Amino acid sequence: MKKIIFTAAVLALAIASASGAPKTKVQKVRVAHTSNYVPYDFVNEKGESDGFEVAVLKEVDRLLPEYEFEYHPTSDDDLLIGVLQGKYAFGTKGIWVTEERKKKYAFPKNPIGASVIGIVIRSETADQIHDLPSFAKYSGKLVPIGAANAQYAVIDDYNKSHPNAQVKLVAGDQFGASDGYIWVAEGRYDAFVAIKLSFENNVLKDGAAYSNLRDKLKFITYKGIPTWPIFNKKQQKLADAYDRAIEQLLKDGTVSRLAIKYFGEDVSALLNSN
Repeated sequence: MKKIIFTAAVLALAIASASGAPKTKVQKVRVAHTSNYVPYDFVNEKGESDGFEVAVLKEVDRLLPEYEFEYHPTSDDDLLIGVLQGKYAFGTKGIWVTEERKKKYAFPKNPIGASVIGIVIRSETADQIHDLPSFAKYSGKLVPIGAANAQYAVIDDYNKSHPNAQVKLVAGDQFGASDGYIWVAEGRYDAFVAIKLSFENNVLKDGAAYSNLRDKLKFITYKGIPTWPIFNKKQQKLADAYDRAIEQLLKDGTVSRLAIKYFGEDVSALLNSN
């Protein structure tokens, strides 16, 4: 009888201890991403949030038991406004950092990936143009870029570091990507700053809107530009947690593996080569 009473007492104590043990409070986090920016962020045929950045964030979430990410596919405008106003804790859409964005959002220390930027030239000039310095020597006649566009800053930075091989940088109005492709193909300009993914989707892909220009145009890679998630200014603690997790994922090769899965190449490796 004493043994039974002792066992029951131990069991009761264990139950009491378990119920009184502190539990990790899980905070649900609303994460916005664009719904059709393949392969960065999109909604797949099953109606699920998918893409390189989403896949990386799912790995980040796995390393942060105190958080539970909820993914919300949306438009570019809703993402930017929603994060700014706190509708979403943070958002991702292949974002480049700019001084204007740094005023509105909290940026982590580590990017989530990279986009490949370069120039689109006419194929007939490929024997003379193979990088930005040779383009500057050829003519430097570049399709104008909106001064607020992050691509403008990329070329401006290039010019600052290459005083003897300047590209003629002209600020212009915003226009669709198709305008630049057409203007270069027609000879109005000699190069158009573009994202490699945009060139592939708009020109190289079968059935693309400008696949008729495929033989006339060529893309020349310049460098990899870091892409970032943007956080609401009040979410610095979450941004710091993201940094801790992403550093581990970069170190163990997870980010590289996912980049190869979604892009067919480790785009992040280009960040270390510039």
